[in-house]
Amino acid sequence: MALVNCPNCNKRMSSLAKNCPHCATKNSADNESANRISHIKRTNQLMTQSFLAMTLFIAGVVIWFWGGEAASGPRANIAVICSVFGFVGYLICRIRLVLHKRKSV
Repeated sequence: MALVNCPNCNKRMSSLAKNCPHCATKNSADNESANRISHIKRTNQLMTQSFLAMTLFIAGVVIWFWGGEAASGPRANIAVICSVFGFVGYLICRIRLVLHKRKSV
């Protein structure tokens, strides 16, 4: 008996169990393909989060230079906040993506 991850909920379960005790997914011979599908879904989620963070960063830069000159006042604050959160979010998403891909190897 070994502990394996459920392909649906990704929680630990016995390899001899007929159903996952957490989500009631059947434990079948298709676990390898189900694990692969789960991995692809998670990769797509991380790529989407990365795209949204980059969009937020670009929005901050556009807000900063909208109208041909550098922003001042509350517009500058909004632009800096968008840019910082977008850039940091992008870096975090890319690191998580690299770690996720290394985990699958």
